[in-house]
Amino acid sequence: MDRTVIAYVIYLVVSIALTVWVARTLSRNGRVFLADVLHGDEKLADAVNHLLVVGFYLVNLVNLGFVALYLSGDDTIEDARGVFEALSTKLGVVLLVLGVMHLGNVYVLNRIRRRGLLEREQVPPVRPQGRVAATPGA
Repeated sequence: MDRTVIAYVIYLVVSIALTVWVARTLSRNGRVFLADVLHGDEKLADAVNHLLVVGFYLVNLVNLGFVALYLSGDDTIEDARGVFEALSTKLGVVLLVLGVMHLGNVYVLNRIRRRGLLEREQVPPVRPQGRVAATPGA
C-alpha cells in the first residue's frame, strides 16, 4: 500500500477520534459551567451543550473536506519520515482548530456568565420617597 494512503488513513482515524473525545469530554464536563452561565436553566444548558458538540463535529467535517480536496494533489510520501511529517502537520491543524474553537466558546460563555453575575449583584433602584408636584403649563 502507498505510504500516502497510509498517512491519510492514520490521519482520518486519529482526527476523528480526537474530535469525538474532545466533544464528549467538553459535553460531559461543560454542562455544570453552562448551567451556571444560564442561571440554573438545565434544559437550556443541555440544549446549548448539544449545539456546541454539533459545532465541534461540523468543524471537523469541514477539516475532513479540506483533506479530501487536498488528497488530489501530486504530493507523494516517499518514506516513513514523510508519513510522520504529513501526519504532524495535518493533526496539528486539527488540534489548533479544536483549541481555537474551545477558547472561543469559553470566552463567549464567560462573558455571558459575567454579565449574569453583574445582574445578580446589582442593587435595585431606590424607591421614590414622595411625589413631585406637577408644574402648571408644563
